[in-house]
Amino acid sequence: MKFEVPKDKQNSVRDIILSVFSSLEEKGYDPVNQVIGYILSGDPSYITSHNNARSTICSIERDELLEELLKTYLKN
Repeated sequence: MKFEVPKDKQNSVRDIILSVFSSLEEKGYDPVNQVIGYILSGDPSYITSHNNARSTICSIERDELLEELLKTYLKN
């Protein structure tokens, strides 16, 4: 079985990640630590509700989030 995320979905995942990181920084959190906590636990309370970041990140699956982060890391 092959897993592929549609191209347009990849761009929206990237936009969501950037938006959530920005909201976490605005509230004084370390975005890397908070997102790691969210990915590992699935607990959305790791993500601030500031700027609707919590509901935004919950709109995508954690595996999609992890895939986008890994692809971006490997490209750079």
